[in-house]
Amino acid sequence: MEIIQKIKAAAQKQQKKIVLPEAYDERVLRAAEMAINEKLASIILIGDPVKIKADAQKLGLKNIEQITIVNPLSHDKKDTYTQLLYNMRKEKGMTLDQATKLAEDPLYLGCLMIKNGDADGEVAGSMSATSNVLKPALQILKTKAGINIASSYFLMVLKDKQFGEDGVLFYADCGFNINPTDRELAEIAITTASSAKSVAGIEAKIAMLSFSTKGSAKHEMADKVISATKLVKEMAPHLKVDGELQADAALIPSIAQQKSPGSDIGGKANILIFPNLDAGNIAYKLTQRLANAEAIGPIVQGLSKPVNDLSRGCSAEDIVVTIAITVNQACE
Repeated sequence: MEIIQKIKAAAQKQQKKIVLPEAYDERVLRAAEMAINEKLASIILIGDPVKIKADAQKLGLKNIEQITIVNPLSHDKKDTYTQLLYNMRKEKGMTLDQATKLAEDPLYLGCLMIKNGDADGEVAGSMSATSNVLKPALQILKTKAGINIASSYFLMVLKDKQFGEDGVLFYADCGFNINPTDRELAEIAITTASSAKSVAGIEAKIAMLSFSTKGSAKHEMADKVISATKLVKEMAPHLKVDGELQADAALIPSIAQQKSPGSDIGGKANILIFPNLDAGNIAYKLTQRLANAEAIGPIVQGLSKPVNDLSRGCSAEDIVVTIAITVNQACE
């Protein structure tokens, strides 16, 4: 797939360190070797080195010696990470004993490594619930300056190249925020524009979607999108954005000319921002199934440093692609 090769090619230029906390998963080990072979990143695995090397040998993996393995129970920065976590969370009531135990948890340790500058990003979730992956990320790494919420997007790759950017569209938010406010919706739009640039080299053309186009319907749900569009223009005046727009006015130039003449995006949107999780989740699944599109994600965005959550049904290749995306996010 052309966009995936583009993402991997960009990652190969970076020299970033990505930590994989779930090293006892066969798929993760295979992905680690694939990422090394493709020169996508330096890989750090968290776990017992003896077990990891034995598992790698059973799988016939050849490059395990090129991968850094950190034992969460005994490594030279254990005290440093414990103190770092304690200092960050003591005002929330965390004790030193609690910090010591959490710093041994691979999901917490991965985020502490990133916070301390020893890694650039993390990919996890093949063996863990989303909440368990994101909780330490939000506690330790927090959101970007000026952004109050983490969100997610799907990279949709359509066979029909007339839509989006040569068939590539970013859908947000389809995975996290159930009913974002107008301010949150604006932040999601701005963050997705940054993601499109860093991950795929795409200059954003953002459509703020609604069931209404330019006042064709009156309702508080449409008002929220109108307000969010105004906030995007105020917060990031360099971005091309239009709203409120129905999906056809966002994606088809001839309809845009009728419904929204003079639009900044003119029916050529490559980022679709949905008013709530109902709309976003339904839309990406319909696009995936009815248009036979590739849906890559959900990819987490809005954190100060990238941490991405995998589906527990992911393949080794899915993990490799997510590693490449995470590398590119780390360069934002």
